[in-house]
Amino acid sequence: MLDTLNSPQREAVKYLDGPLLVLAGAGSGKTRVITQKIVYLIEKCGYLPKEIAAITFTNKAAREMQERVGKMLESKSTKGLTIATFHSLGLQMLRQEAALLGYKPQFSILDSSDSFKILADVLATTDKQLLRKTQWQISSWKNAFINPDQAKQLADEELTHAAAKVYQIYQQTLKAYQAVDFDDLIKLPVELFEQHPEALAKWQRKLKYLLIDEYQDTNACQYKLVKMLTGIEGRFTAVGDDDQAIYGWRGADVENLRQLTEDFSRLKVIKLEQNYRSTVRILRAANQVIANNPKLFEKKLWSDLGTGDLIQVSAARDEEHEAEAVVMKLMAHKFEHRTKHLDYAILYRGNYQARVIEQQLRNHKVPYTVSGGQSFFDKAEIKDLVSYLRLIANEDDDPAFIRAATTPKKGIGNTTLERLGEYASLHKISLFAAAFEGEFQRELGNRQLEDLLNFCQYINKIQERAERDPAGEVLTDLLNTIQYEVFLYDSEEPRAAETKWKNVLDFTGWLTKKGEGDDANEERNLLQLTQMISLMSMLEGRENGEPDAVKLSTLHAAKGLEFGHVFLIGVEEGILPHRESVEADKLKPGKIEEERRLMYVGITRAQKSLNISWCKKRKRAGETEICEPSRFLAELPQDDVRHFGGPAADPATSKEHGKERMAQIRAMLGNQNKG
Repeated sequence: MLDTLNSPQREAVKYLDGPLLVLAGAGSGKTRVITQKIVYLIEKCGYLPKEIAAITFTNKAAREMQERVGKMLESKSTKGLTIATFHSLGLQMLRQEAALLGYKPQFSILDSSDSFKILADVLATTDKQLLRKTQWQISSWKNAFINPDQAKQLADEELTHAAAKVYQIYQQTLKAYQAVDFDDLIKLPVELFEQHPEALAKWQRKLKYLLIDEYQDTNACQYKLVKMLTGIEGRFTAVGDDDQAIYGWRGADVENLRQLTEDFSRLKVIKLEQNYRSTVRILRAANQVIANNPKLFEKKLWSDLGTGDLIQVSAARDEEHEAEAVVMKLMAHKFEHRTKHLDYAILYRGNYQARVIEQQLRNHKVPYTVSGGQSFFDKAEIKDLVSYLRLIANEDDDPAFIRAATTPKKGIGNTTLERLGEYASLHKISLFAAAFEGEFQRELGNRQLEDLLNFCQYINKIQERAERDPAGEVLTDLLNTIQYEVFLYDSEEPRAAETKWKNVLDFTGWLTKKGEGDDANEERNLLQLTQMISLMSMLEGRENGEPDAVKLSTLHAAKGLEFGHVFLIGVEEGILPHRESVEADKLKPGKIEEERRLMYVGITRAQKSLNISWCKKRKRAGETEICEPSRFLAELPQDDVRHFGGPAADPATSKEHGKERMAQIRAMLGNQNKG
């Protein structure tokens, strides 16, 4: 089993004498190490699958690992093995220990738009920027494991002082709704373990070995959770790469890698430096750029995949010209090398850069997908349905109550809801509970009361069924009763209604299947599925097989992916590095380092060829600005780079080569169209 691994990989799999940090460079086979180690623990070391947890950052990574481990263990069952994201693991813990923290097991999980609405109510404002700042501040506090009281003490300026007060009310509101937000899924288990040592001891006995992927992306709260679970002995393998730490803005702290060396004196460090993805030239470029950052651990990637093509750096007149040149080059390269569309990626620093590229790709009928686009779960029709599920699971979930009670309309008008809301907040109960109070019922006209009670009693009826009947059946009945299909066709154009209804059917079909369970998971009822959906919708949608299309992606979203041929666009001062990072770096150095790591991530996505481009000028807020090439371009090994159109290019050859190449491309694409 271990024969397929190189010697540092093999050492990492077999090492069990204490805490282990595997420094895994880009493309060095870290997933292989984690999956092989899980199998090794089960087959050779006598661990039971249920005693092992592998923690990832995305559902996709968790699914891939689960599949690989399943294949490797063939006949053996993986039943009970936990391969999950930090948030899913937190959810499992909270679900089992909810009572200790004063929650019921079917608490709701609110997404960011729900928490945004709650903050808007608390602050009594519609100022989106203020709300976003407050939401971000509260999230940062939670990630750093700071509670409302500590936030008040730490607040140094007016804005954070106000935010600390809001944080307190926001948390009380969530508790009243028996709801948690995304950050609570990690913060609350840490609180639980601090306050209830017996619960911690139980989970330490339950999970005897932990494997943590993408360790450089953990925040203070996640680090605390890992430390508590692995106990004094530190039974864990953490896999990470300080050169790919690009989530500082989200609370991730690359310092957690250094912290490990301090907190666990017996920590062993193993480096994986052989890269199985890229050519020598691409790796030389990546190594040389990242060498400009101060290092926590020294490592140098190498590969035996051959020298490879020169890296091309092209200067374009403006963003339109850049987009046209990129798409032309991509089409010509594909035609010449008989590759597929999915072998190509166009990567950029910010989402706004995709628009001109998309335009060009559409003009030339090139299929593409944009990552980080609207998630399946963000579609209105899916959120409508999920609001019913959330309310069935937890009738105290006020945001879900309001959406379900009014979509489709059921005769419950705004006046009724306002009066219900006033009564509920006065008596500190949920909207659902308020509907059944005699005092409130006497205030309401018969007709309004009848519509409201019909709705609430129907929810009660479905609640009973949700625990015992198959999820698929309950869902179908729900859709029929609320006549959701009719509602869609009444409120939308026929084509749009058809698409939306198809999404609903896809969703219910998928849930039905999930409810029936598979080898790794037992059957789940509708209540258990509801929490799983809330969580998935926040991590990311369901990725089906990759279509044959060019991938457009931000550098952040591209981490962990690889492509035969990569186009890295807009590599200019002010974009990469980002102008805010340049400004912030003057006050607090370190921001440029994170931007440089982004550049490194971009370079190391490429397997065979890398094209980098920048614009001499571009439009900003209606004005044309002169642009400078990014400082990172000067850090590339110049012997491995060929420049076109910029100050570093040899003007004569550049012009000749450009003309010749464009003529070839046009001729080739012309022939292709005739064919």
